[in-house]
Amino acid sequence: MNLTDTLNDSNISYVLNEPMSAHTTFKIGGAADILITVGNLSELQTVISACKDCGMPYMILGNGSNLLVSDKGIEGAVIALDGDFKEISVESETVTAGAGAKLSRLCTVAMEHSLSGLEFAYGIPGTVGGAMYMNAGAYGGEMKDVALSVTALSPDGSVREVPAAEMALGYRTSVFKTNGDIILFAKYNLHTGDKSAIKAQMEDIMGRRKSKQPLEYPSAGSVFKRPEGAFAGTLIEQCGLKGKTVGGAQVSEKHAGFIINVGGATCDDVMELVKVVQDTVKAETGYILEREIIRTGR
Repeated sequence: MNLTDTLNDSNISYVLNEPMSAHTTFKIGGAADILITVGNLSELQTVISACKDCGMPYMILGNGSNLLVSDKGIEGAVIALDGDFKEISVESETVTAGAGAKLSRLCTVAMEHSLSGLEFAYGIPGTVGGAMYMNAGAYGGEMKDVALSVTALSPDGSVREVPAAEMALGYRTSVFKTNGDIILFAKYNLHTGDKSAIKAQMEDIMGRRKSKQPLEYPSAGSVFKRPEGAFAGTLIEQCGLKGKTVGGAQVSEKHAGFIINVGGATCDDVMELVKVVQDTVKAETGYILEREIIRTGR
């Protein structure tokens, strides 16, 4: 039985040849062979098992906010998490969120329950799964500060709970980058605070984001990791690269740490501009900038 037969038999939603430009914040990327939307663990296990049976590669898609997809698209299946994977529940000071839930919604739910600890993440344009995968952080906080555990689907098909101590959460990295686990749910340990103070802090952080970041253009957030002892954006600006353009890709004039899509940018445009920035910064400052955004696809 081929993949689409299995999906049809299981009533699992899918679209063939789906342009990834519609599913990434960069608005860049050719078509995925098939985009499959799953609503619960059983459907996810069915899809992964079917992909393995027919030798089809697969990847999990979050909000597409840290992703640069090839102009030639993605070979195999892209799996989007919906339904159960977007649920958020609160019990005392513990919040459990599905990997497909938006991070900004998680922060808002915590605030509505007068729970503090996630304010730093408000405005990070990703999902819970992506945030744990990357140990996302901003404004002095990161996911490892509040993470209790993650429920993950292992490559052998078993579901296990991984405590925070075993996640190897470091600067923009985690054990999930190498072990093949798929993050399903995450648990956070927060503390009771004053709702209006939490809300004010979230609004302050969002205000700072809007004033400093080029949110009016499609982008994938910070392009480079922070080098030891410096800031990528500052180094890029020092090298006079603000406004540098390749095709439709441009180093933002508002924040040099961002590459934006000013119209019709391709994956190749972005990758070429990334190389220009890396080469120039290395030649002029000695710093080596490591890419933070993930390039995927053919």
